[in-house]
Amino acid sequence: MPFAQIYMLEGRTPEQKKAVIEKVTQALHEATSAPKESIRVWIHEMPKENWGIAGVSAKDLGR
Repeated sequence: MPFAQIYMLEGRTPEQKKAVIEKVTQALHEATSAPKESIRVWIHEMPKENWGIAGVSAKDLGR
């Protein structure tokens, strides 16, 4: 059973997260021939203050 973990900054819409799940599932299905029913996708939403970019939190960068 393929299992994908996706780390993203918080703030995506439910529609965007749905699209990520659908597209990652499709890509894994095509790459591994695993049945879609066996593929799992887990989105980790990270608080912006917990994500650093070039030594600064994403929250402070306004991302």
